[in-house]
Amino acid sequence: MPAIDRYTGVVFDALDSASLSAEARSFAAGHVVIQSALLGPIGAMDPIPAYRLSHDSKLPGVHLAKTWAPLVPQEIAATNDLVLDFRSEAYVALSPLPRGGNSWFLRVVTESDDGSVRALNHFNKKAKGLLTRALLMHARDLATVDEVFTVAVQAGHRMEFGDPGEIRLFTSGV
Repeated sequence: MPAIDRYTGVVFDALDSASLSAEARSFAAGHVVIQSALLGPIGAMDPIPAYRLSHDSKLPGVHLAKTWAPLVPQEIAATNDLVLDFRSEAYVALSPLPRGGNSWFLRVVTESDDGSVRALNHFNKKAKGLLTRALLMHARDLATVDEVFTVAVQAGHRMEFGDPGEIRLFTSGV
């Protein structure tokens, strides 16, 4: 079944691929790449088998980080398109991308009453799924991060620039 439908968990529950319009699914086919521990970078609509393997799984004779590390940066270098890296830091470690230029890392954060900002762990997955859904429902190519911010705000999200090459998505963490 297509990767976007096969995967489960907090990100994919929030994305709710089964309820996406045909137009959004078509857009996902050409714009979303999922980092698979087993298969490497795969398209959202690529058919994949059922399996259980994570970024830190051990396979005899295979080192996942060494296997996938060169592939993603090569693909990114081959495009001038805007790239939004929504992967977890564990998957980023498997295949890091240069930040800045056309490649931006998304960090989900929350802001305390005193104005301090901190990264979130569990709740970042839901926020990434919801933002991905909003971008897919928009189903239009976006050339700049500012355009991403516009779509995010229209969907009720708050975003801002963080460290170089990083955008922050704010959530309440609940």
